[in-house]
Amino acid sequence: MLSPLEVLQRYPAHDLSLHGLLMSRRRARGEHALLLSHGTQHWTYTGFAERVEAAARALHARGIVAGDRVGVMATNSPNMVLLLFALARLGAIFVPVNPEFGPREAGYILQHAGVRAVATTAAPYPVASEAVAPLDPAPWFFLLEGACADLPAFDAMIDAAPRAAAPPAGAADATVLMLYTSGTTGFPKGVMHSQRNFVLAGEGFVARMWLQPEDRLMCILPMFHINALFYSLAGTVAAGASLDLLPRFSASTFWRSAADSGATQVNIIAAIGNILARRPRAEFDPRHRLRVIYGAPITPDLERTFREEFNVPIMIEGYGMTEIPGACNNPFDGERRPNSMGLPARHPDPEVKFAELRVVDDDGVDVADGTVGELWVRTPILMQGYYKDPEQTAESMHEGWFKTGDLVRRDADGYFYFVARKKDIIRRRGENISGAEIDRVVDDHPAVVRSAAIPVPSELGEDEILVAIVAKPGAHVGAQEIADWCRARLAAIKVPRYIVFVDALPTTATERVQKFQLRGDASLRARATDLQRA
Repeated sequence: MLSPLEVLQRYPAHDLSLHGLLMSRRRARGEHALLLSHGTQHWTYTGFAERVEAAARALHARGIVAGDRVGVMATNSPNMVLLLFALARLGAIFVPVNPEFGPREAGYILQHAGVRAVATTAAPYPVASEAVAPLDPAPWFFLLEGACADLPAFDAMIDAAPRAAAPPAGAADATVLMLYTSGTTGFPKGVMHSQRNFVLAGEGFVARMWLQPEDRLMCILPMFHINALFYSLAGTVAAGASLDLLPRFSASTFWRSAADSGATQVNIIAAIGNILARRPRAEFDPRHRLRVIYGAPITPDLERTFREEFNVPIMIEGYGMTEIPGACNNPFDGERRPNSMGLPARHPDPEVKFAELRVVDDDGVDVADGTVGELWVRTPILMQGYYKDPEQTAESMHEGWFKTGDLVRRDADGYFYFVARKKDIIRRRGENISGAEIDRVVDDHPAVVRSAAIPVPSELGEDEILVAIVAKPGAHVGAQEIADWCRARLAAIKVPRYIVFVDALPTTATERVQKFQLRGDASLRARATDLQRA
């Protein structure tokens, strides 16, 4: 097995842009499969690079230039990857949106980003169209995959692209991705990342997983998150490996897909791992070749199940955020400690300064090992900032350190352990959900005086959503009515599972709800209506 540094040294040097990275790997891996779909080869490195150039020419002919934002509202597809690299070639920006979002949620992102165009598929097109209606000038739409009479197809646009080369504008420090993450205020923030960040994150993933040029990565997570983009996709190209891209995760077909694709590596989230562990063993396909899985959190019991029952020898747990991808991980080539986020992430080249981590108190002073404090991170993959929000950007930083808002502790050997979230963020099935956003929606109900959404433990790992509600005197409102109200205004992933009515909510002297007190009250969940069982 090659070391991570030996893997990178197999390829020509490049300028840390996506185009430079792709050209480097094309020169060495030209006829090797880069992108597959359901185990079937879609593009080699050479074929993909040529298609990227044609796509860049097509987009430029339609007026896309450096700095333009292009919204993407669709499930995973090879053309989504193609669009990302074509936009990078032009110095333009890829703005992915969850295709399950409704007009309100998608509208905030697409309008805030001021998108010039929107790539979609037939199913989310009506929502996307409604979401951008207030924009002037109106963005133009095109179809990534499938058929829709109202939209030009991306493939047809590429086939008809002019022969004149598009201007090369995609430099390493150009913004290439704008990923919206839920903030503590309830309004999503547009996290900007440079092409350099994308490339370095991919090289870091080579070190994290000891990716080999002959590896085949299976991607089941959505490309509106950092995991699929910065780890699976960027890691594949950095290693000169192959990526099998699935539209979405399917529990019933997971093992068959892994076997049919010949995948050697896959990324999961806690909920996926726990779902697979509970599925009928008749779905397991022993033909699979998976040698390593990356995910978080990974409990000792889950690791034992995957090792002993599913024949996956290695599981790596790590930690990252949209603002700071791949900050730390348990080492592939060292001790992997149970329930630990691991050690600061390394680059394959020891000369490249990479992630640094601190644990600090409320005054920003480092605390002793074993003491709980807030995690601060300094990394070359730090976001460029929040789009059109210099105040929030400044508030999240201190002298180059990003303040994560997560409480952790570090042991004497430098391993980090997650304790709790300091911010009003709920982590549900891989999504960061703003408690404040749910509060605002529930508070708008005519029978509600005030509400507070908090995380409670889930059987699948991570969190479920509980909302505590103070109803108006004399109001007759039930849990199902509140859930239906939320369902009409929020994506399904944000609809609370538990609803409990209370006489009052604990508040500060300035009338802010003290959610930390609610999180410590175990009786709330016991008294709540569980809408999965109602």
